[in-house]
Amino acid sequence: MQKKLTISIDADVYDGLRERIGPRRISRFLNDLARPHVTPKGLENGYADMGRDEAREAEAAEWSEGLIGDVADEPR
Repeated sequence: MQKKLTISIDADVYDGLRERIGPRRISRFLNDLARPHVTPKGLENGYADMGRDEAREAEAAEWSEGLIGDVADEPR
């Protein structure tokens, strides 16, 4: 089921959307853009996708392990 929504955006943003996305595709674009941020399934799917990205996970693990050394150097 779809709901109609009226929003206000700057004229340059609207012009950019019409130029890049197309005049009859803006609603779908904005819907798809917002979905992962506002629906539980969108968040779950997004996290699952990130978890399957092995290169990203390796980089995240390396980054978080690097933080441990920073904490050890701080005075108590």
